[in-house]
Amino acid sequence: MNETIVIKDLYKTFKLSKKQMKINKTDNPLLVAVNGVSFSTYKGEIFGLLGPNGAGKTTTLRCIATLISPDRGEIYVDGHSIKDEVAIKKKIAFLTNELKLEEQFTPNYLFEYFASFHGLNQEFVEKRKADLFERFGITKFQEVKIGELSTGMKQKISIAISLIHDPEIIIFDEPTNGLDVITAKSVTDYLLELRDQGKTIIISTHIMNLVEKMCDRVGIIIDGKLTLCDTVENILNMYPDTDIEGVFFKLYSEVAGNEEFI
Repeated sequence: MNETIVIKDLYKTFKLSKKQMKINKTDNPLLVAVNGVSFSTYKGEIFGLLGPNGAGKTTTLRCIATLISPDRGEIYVDGHSIKDEVAIKKKIAFLTNELKLEEQFTPNYLFEYFASFHGLNQEFVEKRKADLFERFGITKFQEVKIGELSTGMKQKISIAISLIHDPEIIIFDEPTNGLDVITAKSVTDYLLELRDQGKTIIISTHIMNLVEKMCDRVGIIIDGKLTLCDTVENILNMYPDTDIEGVFFKLYSEVAGNEEFI
């Protein structure tokens, strides 16, 4: 199997303000967000990073996307170190719910605007826009201002924009969060199609059935540590008579020392 992303001993901390220390009930000014995480992804698979809010999922993805720098550890994307930001950004798409589109602009304008950052020729951009807009039902709204569109349509436009350059590696942080059932299905169906085209997909989520339905392999991250990483099939074989949700809560109770979920 061809490795596409390799992460070795990833470690990342954040400095807490006094207010944040009080909220977290700690005297330690440093929050360990990711603690020694290591895993690899492969061509033609969907890898799920599963964990509760604050577990370190988003921090890990942001490090891969070169949006933040790790304190230590190594990350390679298609053989390129994350220190080579230009090469990495050509290889990946990164989508987060925090991406905010300027509401006074239209989908058509924003697609062209973001395409200019990738140095793509206009013929490719026009074909790509036609394909993606048709795929996500954006075409008839392409001259409508973003501020006048639904949340689901905004999310689909964000996905189309993030995939302008037809990257080999797609990283989605909570891809279906806040979406209605129909829009969520259109997104997950497309991710499965991209997987079948040989792309590498990484999704972070806390939605258990999404992982079990879509992912080839899954890494369960709790309190910044990767507690389990394997194929969905192998994990379910290791923990018979349960599902991914049951496995997660078993691991969570062991790590947290909380018997509530046992």
